[in-house]
Amino acid sequence: MRVIAGAAKGHRLKSVPGDDTRPITDRVKEALFSILGGSIVGARVLDLFAGTGAVGIEALSRGAADVVFVGKSPVALRTVRANLQHTRLLDRATVLRADAFKYLAGPIEAPFDLVYIAPPQYKGLWIDVLHALDARPAWLVQDPEISGIAIAQIHPREHQTLSLGSLVEYDQRKYGSTLLCFYCWRSTLGDV
Repeated sequence: MRVIAGAAKGHRLKSVPGDDTRPITDRVKEALFSILGGSIVGARVLDLFAGTGAVGIEALSRGAADVVFVGKSPVALRTVRANLQHTRLLDRATVLRADAFKYLAGPIEAPFDLVYIAPPQYKGLWIDVLHALDARPAWLVQDPEISGIAIAQIHPREHQTLSLGSLVEYDQRKYGSTLLCFYCWRSTLGDV
């Protein structure tokens, strides 16, 4: 696992000891950031269930303004901090030990341009996070020209069509045993 592009390109990232996390592969991460393109520059990013921090660190390396990493595991969060120090990107990062749902129920300081959701598989947590975001629209940027997006990283067998009020799935990409599901505000897409 490595940083693919940007200021920290080529830096190897540590893995979380044990098998409680499922880090994104370099292939999927490269595809993800190819899709996001230049929109990541200057973006505010929330990396929920942060694991190794690979997605948020890639975003910082590519020019994101700041990234908030949220996770419950002290071991995983130590790995995130070590990876941020190794890549010299700690100054634009906030690492929080918190339950994702308690965090999303808490105060909203400013909306995010991107929320990345990569929870443990087969527990339906990604669905609960999307419902939480849908219920509190202030978590995601709502601008006529730039819509905030949420991306869920799941196993393809987990996917289901969600009944959401304001958010809508507008794209999905499958890479082997990883499915990336992209959501944005329904108003951004018009009548969907």
